[in-house]
Amino acid sequence: MTRGARPASGPVGVVDIGSNSIRLVVFDAPKRAPQPVFNEKILCGLGRGLQRSGELDPDGMKLALDNLQRFAALARAMGVAELSFIATAAVRDARNGPDFVRAAEARIGDRIEILSGADEARLAAMGVVAGIPEADGLAGDLGGGSLELVRLSGARVGAHATLPLGPLRLRDIEGRDKVRALIDQQIGGLDWLGQIRGKAFYAVGGAWRALARVHMAHVDYPLHVIHHYTLKRARAEEFCDLVAGLSRDSLERVPDVSRKRIDTLPLAAMVLSRVLKHARPAELVFAATGLREGCVYSKLPATERRRDPLIEACADIARTSARFAVDGQALMAWISPLFRRAPPAEARLRLAACDLSDIAWREHPDYRAEIAFLRTLRIPFTGIDHPGRAFVALAIHTRYEGRADGPVTRPAWQLLDEARLRQAHVLGLALRLAYTLSAGTPEVLRAVRLGLDKGAVELVAPEGLRPMIGEAVERRLEALARAIGRKPRVRVRTR
Repeated sequence: MTRGARPASGPVGVVDIGSNSIRLVVFDAPKRAPQPVFNEKILCGLGRGLQRSGELDPDGMKLALDNLQRFAALARAMGVAELSFIATAAVRDARNGPDFVRAAEARIGDRIEILSGADEARLAAMGVVAGIPEADGLAGDLGGGSLELVRLSGARVGAHATLPLGPLRLRDIEGRDKVRALIDQQIGGLDWLGQIRGKAFYAVGGAWRALARVHMAHVDYPLHVIHHYTLKRARAEEFCDLVAGLSRDSLERVPDVSRKRIDTLPLAAMVLSRVLKHARPAELVFAATGLREGCVYSKLPATERRRDPLIEACADIARTSARFAVDGQALMAWISPLFRRAPPAEARLRLAACDLSDIAWREHPDYRAEIAFLRTLRIPFTGIDHPGRAFVALAIHTRYEGRADGPVTRPAWQLLDEARLRQAHVLGLALRLAYTLSAGTPEVLRAVRLGLDKGAVELVAPEGLRPMIGEAVERRLEALARAIGRKPRVRVRTR
């Protein structure tokens, strides 16, 4: 849970030239938890008809050239320190791909790197690791022209394959049976897929993210955050088979399906279903980080890569919105006696909550708890699953005196079991006590100790600071003690 000094360099950008779209993403800095400050996509359809013609689509090329020039100008105007242009399957495989690249480089005045299948797979996998450091299983990145499959284990990239199974290619094949046979032929030839059984499959790519959104709406899921949305394999297969069999007319009546995805979503669902059937992972995990994040992550020094993206992101937020001198690490140390028996995995969530514990101080007092809960739940950070988000958000909600059973906290109650709900509530009460006692003053927290002793939660203060523990502090201490089944106690330390 260490955190590092921020890199001094400015924003960095990636232009991803894909089979279906081109996208510019600008990140605030090259660091472990980069935040996108600009993100724009243009659907060009470069790979439209590639399976039949062997060439990039002429209309798509014109649209791509115009917008690549615009993206390059935007990046310069934004002061982007480093801009990477990368092209993937369609440009790589098309006969006129080199001609397109030459024309594009003349327009933008910069070099475009045509990624090999192996490099595309590696960077997509590194993007998954950037967002889910504990990833263990199989990463799959579905683009318009290809599917990259990569074995992941302990942040290490293993066996990989690039398969011509992008929806823009598959739509040129007539007949569902022929499409399914091609998918099975390509995937079935990977003998190393047996290593994945019982692990996780991490799904990357716009079409699969669209599929996740449709499933969330289908089951009325309480949190519309794609990253780390997780399904058991059987449920995922059933849903993918359902979507794969839908007609265009049926898809048009589904409100959460983008009109731009109607033609390709059934094919994306079929590819995902066949991958799950062949690899037999225990669960499907959707990842919002992929190729572009992998480009940034791959250029970081090893020491920076090893940092925790959740802790880094929360520390960044605390640095830019701090009101008090006390920091998350000091709060974490002060409350630690209460959590000595807590699961080790929750330590990083507690630190995240400590860093975010004053996130809503600028809001109206009547709405601080609600705003703090919703903002924390939806912050686009990585390195945290959905129950973890709910845990941290509920703790911050309690810190701002929010009612635990209020309607705003419904997602937490659906995503956490009773034990974790209780732990989050205790964490929030401890943070509330810390701020009431110290007003964010590090010296007070260092001088007044919180501890557990003989059935009591106690504050131990030096004699000179006994007046700091007034009625408001005693009420906070009593609420905390009651939550963990103990009595409150104030003890004065004479020496």
